[in-house]
Amino acid sequence: MFLGRPLAGATTAFIIMCAAAQAQDFQACLSGVRAEAAQRGVSGATFDRVMAGVTPDPRVIESLQFQPEFKTPIWDYLATLVDEQKIKEGRAMMARHAQALAAAEQRFGVDRHTIAAVWGVESDYGNVTGRWGLPQALSTLACTAPRRRDYFRGELLATLQIVQRGDLAPEKLRGSWAGAFGQTQFMPSTYLRLAVDGDGDGRRDLVDSVPDALHSTANFLAKAGWRTGEAWGYEVRIPAGYAGPSGRRDKQPLSAWSQRGIRRVDGSALTGEGSPGLLLPAGANGPAFLVFRNYDAAFSYNGADSYALAISLLSDRLRGRPGIRAAWPTDDRGLSRAERKELQEHLLRRGFQIGEADGAIGAVTRKAIAEYQRRLGLEQDGRAGGRVLDALRAGR
Repeated sequence: MFLGRPLAGATTAFIIMCAAAQAQDFQACLSGVRAEAAQRGVSGATFDRVMAGVTPDPRVIESLQFQPEFKTPIWDYLATLVDEQKIKEGRAMMARHAQALAAAEQRFGVDRHTIAAVWGVESDYGNVTGRWGLPQALSTLACTAPRRRDYFRGELLATLQIVQRGDLAPEKLRGSWAGAFGQTQFMPSTYLRLAVDGDGDGRRDLVDSVPDALHSTANFLAKAGWRTGEAWGYEVRIPAGYAGPSGRRDKQPLSAWSQRGIRRVDGSALTGEGSPGLLLPAGANGPAFLVFRNYDAAFSYNGADSYALAISLLSDRLRGRPGIRAAWPTDDRGLSRAERKELQEHLLRRGFQIGEADGAIGAVTRKAIAEYQRRLGLEQDGRAGGRVLDALRAGR
């Protein structure tokens, strides 16, 4: 028995064998997808056209392990998605597409501010729709992901059906690593079920047609139970030391919340239709909200409270209402996109090679922040927060 270091040639051969086995497994998986797609009416020509040259991309699996809605502090998440830039841009886009928004509102009963808020949060009003090729991303997930392979296989099959139906050409199939794409980031299966024609051309194009995207978003929310004319919720004050029930699903009559000493944030009595839940996104020491049925409809779009709250708060700001009044329980505030860009500009001036200052905090910027934190003797978490920005502004 050989107990020393393995020979380099043997190691290389083993790696090659593993890669070949993985490639064989991937192709076997795609063969199964091709057969199932045929049962759904997807021709072999369409399959070959869409899947030409597709190989697994390990970066997709890396992205599967990190989802900002669940891992980013709520004050960071909202600081970027509900900032003054987003509000200003949203009002301009609402004015530009007023006719399409009004038609969607009338057709589906969902108010235009909420439709625009989804548009803004999902793709920055169509400016950031995703860089991943859907066939490659979804086939990687369907054939190699450590979990939810069946789900992503279904989304890959839906993608093939979209092309077969003539809604989109393969070159338009670009979106998120998970398969969401278009102006308002529909998953392919959702696209098949709920996408509608909003501009009257007989096609459902959520990539290049703003009316199609806005009408389809309104249709999604309507199908999710949106109630015309009702509010999503509002900010409230809870008594000091509150330890009662909370959570979107723990719905109780307004009278029950009132008896616990909960009031609107301005001190007035609670109002609204139905039985809301009490949302404490940062615990009892942070902002609190009563959330109603329309909040649940927004939640269904993504399945995260941080996301639903961003949609809801942005819709309020687009209406001209004020932002959150209570403070988040942190001494390291979240940064707006303008502040994140400023942070990057400071890092560039200090010689950190992070590329363009664009306000998007990626791995390179986080690494630079961690190094800067090390120099200051701070915790090296790489987070773009107020503490780091203030230190940079002070010239430390």
